[in-house]
Amino acid sequence: MGLYNPGEIELNDPPVFEIEQKVRLRKMIRNDGTFPGKEVGESLAKKGDTGYIVSIGTYLQSYYIYAVHFLESGSVVGCRYNEIVAAEDTFFDDTDDKENEEN
Repeated sequence: MGLYNPGEIELNDPPVFEIEQKVRLRKMIRNDGTFPGKEVGESLAKKGDTGYIVSIGTYLQSYYIYAVHFLESGSVVGCRYNEIVAAEDTFFDDTDDKENEEN
């Protein structure tokens, strides 16, 4: 399944995270072609990286996109709620590492 799921509309509920909240990545994020100055497929942030939410936007009038500033790299990357977890929460590694391996 792609990014869009017509039955799921997050905007019916308040955002899961708040601006200035510290979060951690649950999986590697790669450039899908929307991040300037990086090649498509290039890693933007790695699983376990921490950052702070600097803004909350929307996508397709259905989803929240959390702009996360990763201090180590200096990058601000858009993330969906299922790609991040509150930094103070226990981190359960339930993502598939094979999808995140570098080729």
